[in-house]
Amino acid sequence: MAVQPWRTGKVIRIEQETYNTRRFWIEVSELDVFDFVPGQFVTLDLPIHEKPNKRWRSYSIASWPDGTNVFELLIVLLEDGAGTPWIFNNIVVGSEFTLRGPQGVFTLHDENLTKDLFLISTGTGIAPFRSMAQHIKLHNTAHENIYMLFGCRTKKDLLYYDELKQLEIDLPKFHFLPTLSREDWDGKKGYVHALYEELCAGKQPASFFLCGWKAMIDEAKKRIQDLGYDRKAIHQELYG
Repeated sequence: MAVQPWRTGKVIRIEQETYNTRRFWIEVSELDVFDFVPGQFVTLDLPIHEKPNKRWRSYSIASWPDGTNVFELLIVLLEDGAGTPWIFNNIVVGSEFTLRGPQGVFTLHDENLTKDLFLISTGTGIAPFRSMAQHIKLHNTAHENIYMLFGCRTKKDLLYYDELKQLEIDLPKFHFLPTLSREDWDGKKGYVHALYEELCAGKQPASFFLCGWKAMIDEAKKRIQDLGYDRKAIHQELYG
């Protein structure tokens, strides 16, 4: 896959999704269509360091291809980071920055949709899975059960909650299962691992896509293989 050139992106809209997470809509004016495959990411070149490789920050695209030159990023503020504090303190509607993309191979293939599909995430790792699920709905793509398992700490950390609960109604065989590890509520409680272990008790044919922090991914890979699934059934995108 050819490396994409660096382009200029302009922020045309910002929304506060949660207390520490924002949604940024970015327009690439030099293109008529910003085309990508759900699951891909873009790299931003931020003015935070002299060395290029210390300025680059990559984020999964949270929206889905819609024939326009606009895409959405979902970014959480990391207080002790260098990139996101700069973004939150400096980027406003009208701001421009340099970006490259789309990039990445964390994408669905036909074979993944002929068996149960587990989209397992923590935090803003939900972004590529939102893109995938909405794309499947938009194109009425044939699929088996899709389980979107989303782990976070408390209700205030839930992302795209209303949208994805509505998608459960609109998209057949789509199951949105958020789980909270540090707050009681009327939904699932605990970590994501217990959810897929229960759902896969019968060891049905399945594909697993993991996106989030390293600790979650490492544990999930081990547990999924302990269930009897081949390592080749597991795909990952690491955050942080």
